[in-house]
Amino acid sequence: MKKYLAGVAMAALMGASVSAADLKSDIDADYDYLEKLYIHLHQNPELSLQEEKSSKRMAMELKKAGFEVTSNFGGYGVVAVMKNGDGPTVMIRADMDGLPVPEQTGLEYASKATTKNEAGETVPVMHACGHDVHMTSLIGTARRLAAMKSEWSGTLVMIAQPAEEQVKGAVAMLEEGLFTKFPKPDYNLALHVSPDIKAGDIGMVSGYALANVDSADIEIHGIGGHGAYPHTTKDPVVLGAYIVTALQTLVARETSPFESGVVTVGSIHAGTKHNIISNRAHLQITIRSYSEEVRENLKAGIERIARGQAIAFGLPEDLMPEVTFSEGTPSTYNNPELTARIYKALEDKMGDERVVDGKPVMAAEDFSLFGRTEDKIPSLMLWLGATPADLMAKVAAGEAKAPGLHSPFFKPDREPTLKGGVEAMTQAALELLQK
Repeated sequence: MKKYLAGVAMAALMGASVSAADLKSDIDADYDYLEKLYIHLHQNPELSLQEEKSSKRMAMELKKAGFEVTSNFGGYGVVAVMKNGDGPTVMIRADMDGLPVPEQTGLEYASKATTKNEAGETVPVMHACGHDVHMTSLIGTARRLAAMKSEWSGTLVMIAQPAEEQVKGAVAMLEEGLFTKFPKPDYNLALHVSPDIKAGDIGMVSGYALANVDSADIEIHGIGGHGAYPHTTKDPVVLGAYIVTALQTLVARETSPFESGVVTVGSIHAGTKHNIISNRAHLQITIRSYSEEVRENLKAGIERIARGQAIAFGLPEDLMPEVTFSEGTPSTYNNPELTARIYKALEDKMGDERVVDGKPVMAAEDFSLFGRTEDKIPSLMLWLGATPADLMAKVAAGEAKAPGLHSPFFKPDREPTLKGGVEAMTQAALELLQK
């Protein structure tokens, strides 16, 4: 493994100079600091658009590491810049928001936090999606790279992003001028914890890694009346049932078997009483895909099926269903060349047994937006394993299941997960910023 000499920017904090070959031992030495930070963040989660305290802590930590920091950018976003000579610009992003989930992990440092949501209701809050790991890994990476400034050249841009769970944070930061007011990246990097990989190991997917996700609402109109006289009505419940059934053909018969698509009707609401035929019904749908072509076909198909079924039921033009789409998030696409380069670098530096082929998932991430500007910046999201090794062995044997993301039981194996996150992201940045 290539040896790197340490920088002196954090000599007082980290001690004598070190080499990149000894990165693991340096992370070990810094672990107590990072563990305390992680526990603090875990115990103090904040919902999307409420990340005031998390933002302040991230800004403080990045300033302490020697970065030039701008706070409250695009909401509670934090942008930290370290310029270190000529070379590429690498952006590393972590998200900050928690979820309205009551933690049930039994951990001694479990979150007991509650807050008011947007509706004014008091709700529990938990880092059930691992954003506390993401934030801690970002700070650990910032501290390591600041301590090794003599061994890389270029510009680092560290991002603490708000409101990922509501897919509002990335677009807010971009709209405020992230890529015009700060150095524009040549590469975008991020990581996300995975319950499907052993803690501290890294998974990578070339190409599509996370999905396009859209929400659709269908307001179905009808002609209501007495349940004893159905012939005098146009029943929106029956129409809704036909629409739900027909929607299944969008994937089964209109999407290539070599492509992926999901159309799930998650909610149906209609009526108030046994013997009343309502004059309306409402469907809520989630739509998921990878390619833009499949995405647009599914959305167009939903509109076509809703209207076509209504016509078949004999509804007049002024009672056609109303279809609206919202919460659109584009798929996350890992640049194949960048993925291959980082995959090889991490294999060389972390060991090929710790770097595995990950799997694409049908969840969404607004990290995708940073690579979808007109600049088409090559981007890569790493999967960071979070499940204890012994539990993973039982999962592989079919004897257990690991708690998934957004579960109240989700608890990353703290030490190997945090150390693996810092090691992988530091090595990835060094690969791109090498002299």
